[in-house]
Amino acid sequence: MTPFTSDRERRLWLWTLLVVVAIYSTLALTSTLAEWVVDDSVFIQAFIIGFFLIYVAILFQGFRAKLRGVEIGALLGIAAVYLMVFARTGIAERTHLFEYSVLALFIHEALKERADNGGNVSRPALIALVATVPIGALDECIQALLPNRIFDIVDIGFNALAAFMGVLASVVIAWVKGRITKRFRKQPLP
Repeated sequence: MTPFTSDRERRLWLWTLLVVVAIYSTLALTSTLAEWVVDDSVFIQAFIIGFFLIYVAILFQGFRAKLRGVEIGALLGIAAVYLMVFARTGIAERTHLFEYSVLALFIHEALKERADNGGNVSRPALIALVATVPIGALDECIQALLPNRIFDIVDIGFNALAAFMGVLASVVIAWVKGRITKRFRKQPLP
């Protein structure tokens, strides 16, 4: 007997675990990586490539899911908000923005999948936030124990903000898709 309600839920929890492992496994390497990235301007190039890949993924998903203009507009608006937050933050916060948004998004999607398959999950978005924030806090607590890292309470808040942004993006996209679906159901067929 499996603890998952579907193969998709199992895959989402696996991706969640992989993101957590990636976050924690890089704690000791971050200062070395940050020096390399800043010195060689690799971070800016990686960011541009990353955002390009995100836009390609959005467009691919849009064509695959037959998204309408409003849905694509919502996705691009969310990407623009991320870009603005990214532009106004430091290097460390930028990585946290992606790490904890993605983590919260995977948790939220796994919980929604469980709920959609009859699991007892009443508020997936809230539970995803409640699950992600302690993971970010633990990240900072571990940093307090490492000689080349610094515990920063502000980073805990930023991790929580990133998690909130990831879940909010998912909720907004689902809401827009739901509104469009309802509108097209109400229209009579030609």
